[in-house]
Amino acid sequence: MSADPAGLARIDWARRAMPVLGLLREEYAATQPFAGRTVAACLHVTPETAVLAEVITAGGGQVRLAASNPLSTQDDIAAALASRPGVRVHARSGVDRETYYAHLHQVLEETPDLVIDDGGDLLNTLHAERADLLPGVAGGCESTATGVVRLRRMAAEGALAFPVVAADTSLTRRMFDNGYGTSQSVIDGLLRATNMLLAGKTVVVAGYGPCGAAIAERASGLGAHVIVTEIDPVRALAALMRGHRVMPMADAAPQGDVFVTATGSRDVITAQHLALMPDGAVLANAGHFDVEIDVRALAAGAATVRRGIRPHADEYVLADGRRLVLLAEGRVVNLIAAEGNPAAVMDLSFAVQAMALAWLLRQDGELGPGVHPMPPGIDAEVARLTLATLGARIDRLTPAQREYLDSWRQGS
Repeated sequence: MSADPAGLARIDWARRAMPVLGLLREEYAATQPFAGRTVAACLHVTPETAVLAEVITAGGGQVRLAASNPLSTQDDIAAALASRPGVRVHARSGVDRETYYAHLHQVLEETPDLVIDDGGDLLNTLHAERADLLPGVAGGCESTATGVVRLRRMAAEGALAFPVVAADTSLTRRMFDNGYGTSQSVIDGLLRATNMLLAGKTVVVAGYGPCGAAIAERASGLGAHVIVTEIDPVRALAALMRGHRVMPMADAAPQGDVFVTATGSRDVITAQHLALMPDGAVLANAGHFDVEIDVRALAAGAATVRRGIRPHADEYVLADGRRLVLLAEGRVVNLIAAEGNPAAVMDLSFAVQAMALAWLLRQDGELGPGVHPMPPGIDAEVARLTLATLGARIDRLTPAQREYLDSWRQGS
């Protein structure tokens, strides 16, 4: 695969907005934490991922990359990245399910020492189909809440063979990736695919976790009326106290102009809900997998399907004449209809994961199998580096303040 000039230019543009990874690249080039190690990665093939690969290879490692979503793979980036020393890419845009999993197997054929996953497919395939490789894996890092849920179930059954750091437990990553990145890029994807005016529209957000809550706030800030659907009473209460209406999906379905799923679960929008939606409703998924909207039920209920009314927007004409518009085939809309999280967000997110991999190696096998939270020291260090790149400074505790906080004997 020859280098793609457009891909190289886009990687360079992303690198400019990722100064924290730049600092790590310099540090790891000197310390070589990944020397002699192979990192198997299942990630979205984007310019930001390419910058992460540069950090790992600068630290002495080899990167073997597969895509975590076929439709999010950017072929110019795959070609540019594959031309770099120490990197092999097994990814192509738009491949079918069989080829997708074939790429995962090709990555695993490289006998990885470490794993970075985004959604859990690589780790699942490794445990289910390549158990012979498990003794050689020192650890891994999972990027998404969806993937962490799957890994916790594996751990509970005693099936997880090595330690995995849950990147989603990082406070800095959750703040930037979910709070700023995903919300902006989901709205970006929605607008690119439709060019619609959100002001005055009713946007139904399914799920009020870190991503859903931020999406709801972005939509509200653009003048939309937001309805939230939830199964968690605490999150539902939080949504209500932010001024959003809260109700079951069956009640929200007749009222929504736009529906965005962000739950990490399946069957969030079903045939029952599709039958209630008004003509022209737009459906988008912000969850990792394409199971939140029942796309099969949508196709089954359609009298005709008109593809390509706009890029990444398919109109389904139902038997009763209503038209429903599905974005990005029900897959993750921010990475398919848009470009995913901004590079400045992924700078912090990938820095957390690179540092987690280096931390795992320093444990020298003393960390047991299971899902482990992000070490707080990594969060603090990434935050410190990010503040420095932004030109911000903070106070430090004085000795008297430290003594006061460390003692219970001093009263008010």
